Amino acid sequence: MNAQAQPSPDLFFNTLTAYQKSAALKAGIDLDLFTALTDAPATATDLAARCNAAVRGVRILCDYLTVQGFLQKAGDKYNLTQDSAIFLSRKSPVYAGGAAEFLLSDHLTNAFKQLSESARKGGTTHAGSIAPEHPMWITFARAMGGLMIPAARGLANLVALDAKHASKVLDVSASHGQWGIAFATKNPHTQLVALDWPNVLEVARENACAAAIADRFSTIAGSAFDVDLGTDYDVILVPNFLHHFNVADCIRFLKKCHAALRPGGRVVIVEFVPNPDRITPPQAAGFSLVMLASTPEGDAYTFAEYADMLAHAGFQKPTAHPLPASMNQALIAVK
Repeated sequence: MNAQAQPSPDLFFNTLTAYQKSAALKAGIDLDLFTALTDAPATATDLAARCNAAVRGVRILCDYLTVQGFLQKAGDKYNLTQDSAIFLSRKSPVYAGGAAEFLLSDHLTNAFKQLSESARKGGTTHAGSIAPEHPMWITFARAMGGLMIPAARGLANLVALDAKHASKVLDVSASHGQWGIAFATKNPHTQLVALDWPNVLEVARENACAAAIADRFSTIAGSAFDVDLGTDYDVILVPNFLHHFNVADCIRFLKKCHAALRPGGRVVIVEFVPNPDRITPPQAAGFSLVMLASTPEGDAYTFAEYADMLAHAGFQKPTAHPLPASMNQALIAVK
C-alpha cells in the first residue's frame, strides 16, 4: 500500500507569491536583458554594463529568471532559452514583450483586486473593458500585435481564398490588424476592411502601411453591434471578440455577420475554447476568470456553445482548428 501523500502548503504559497514572477519578468523586459543576450551568452557584469544596471541587481534578477525558466545559466554566464529568444528579444520579428504593458496594466490588475465583489455580483464591479473607446484597447493594439503574427499567418494558410480573383475580408475588432493583414498579405487580390473604435484603427492602419497593403485597406469606425458592416464578404474574422459578451449578444452579432457574408462565405472565430469540463486545457479554461473580473457578462465558451450560437445565427456546424504559437482555436463556419 502506498503511503498517503502528505499535505503541502506549496500551492498556497506559490500562488500568493505569483506576483513576484510577473514582476521579475517585467523587470527583465524593462531592462532589456533578453535583447542584451540575443547574440551570445554574457555574465552579470557584462549585462549590467549593457543594461545600465547594478551588477548585484542583474545577477539576482537573472538567477531568478533562470529558476523560472526564462534564462539558462552555465558557469557565470546567462543565455536565452529558445522561447525567450523568439518572444522576449526586441530583435525578434515576433517580439511579445510589449504584452506586459497590457497584461500588467492598472486596468486589469485593479479589476482583479475587486474579484471577490465581482464573484458576488457575477460580473465586473470595475470600469468594464467593453466601454466605448476604452483607452486600454490602444495599449492592447500596440502591445499584442507581434504576439499574434504566427497565429494570424497560420489562420491565413488554413482559410484558403481564390488567389486569382478579388475577395473581401472583414476584420472585426481589428485592434492591431494582424489577423486581417495576414490574409491580405497572402492573397494579393484581397480587400481588407478593419472594424474598431476610431483611435484603435490608427494602429491597424500603421501596421497595414508597414505590411505594404495600405492600398487594399479600409476601415469602419464604431461599435460592431451598431455600425453597418457592409455586404458580400468572403470571410469575416472575429478574433477574441465574442468572449466579452453574453450568449444572446453573441447570437445577435453573428446574425449580422451572416447577413454580411456572400453565399458560401465563412465566419472565422478565434477564441479561448475550454473543454466541456471547463477546467481543461488550463489556459483556455482559466480565461473565464478574466471575463468575470473585467466584463459584465463575458465568458470563455465551449465548442458546443459556439456551435449552438452559430446555428441560431444561420450557420452550418463549425469545425475547430488549433493555431500555431497560440492558446486560441479557430472555429470556422459556412453560411
